[in-house]
Amino acid sequence: MKVKRVRIGIKSLKSILDDFAETAGAIEAGDRVVSQKGLYFESIEGFRRALTTKRLELLHVIRKKKPKSLQGLSRTTNRDMKSIVQDVSILEELGLLDMKRSRKGRRESMPTVSYDRLDLQMAV
Repeated sequence: MKVKRVRIGIKSLKSILDDFAETAGAIEAGDRVVSQKGLYFESIEGFRRALTTKRLELLHVIRKKKPKSLQGLSRTTNRDMKSIVQDVSILEELGLLDMKRSRKGRRESMPTVSYDRLDLQMAV
């Protein structure tokens, strides 16, 4: 399995806007701009609220057990459906899992994790 490289960092809103302005200036000047994907939070607290222990456990269970549906994930983890749906939605928005949606019969959504490790790097 591959390692998903996700740049995760802590940046102030001002820093994010400064980066945006710098990129816009480079584009306007006709300079080549290299796309950089990342996941940034305004504070360590924001990071901790988004990547909770329960959500990291979900990523592990999805990778190891490969549940066929959110209902299966709920049963495997002994967690209620509402919290599973909420946590999976957040992880999907963050780009840390993918949902394979079936159009056959009753609409099922299968969560997938296509990596076995996340590398986290933060400046100190």
